[in-house]
Amino acid sequence: MWIKMCLAVPGKIKKIDGGEAVVDYEVEERTAKLLEEGYKKGDYVVVQGGFVMLKIPEKEAKIALEQYKESFRGT
Repeated sequence: MWIKMCLAVPGKIKKIDGGEAVVDYEVEERTAKLLEEGYKKGDYVVVQGGFVMLKIPEKEAKIALEQYKESFRGT
């Protein structure tokens, strides 16, 4: 039996329109629904199943993004 896992890659909110956010992942943009208020353009977030689940401090998001880039370099 195979177990599927999802990597939670931080993305940066590019735009908010009502209850949805456009999240920039550098290689693509995706739309995600906001479950609560308080998010703003420029926030780093984790999206799961099309919903913004968590806000990440910028410093931690940048560290995680650099680690992902290092892990997948050359693949």
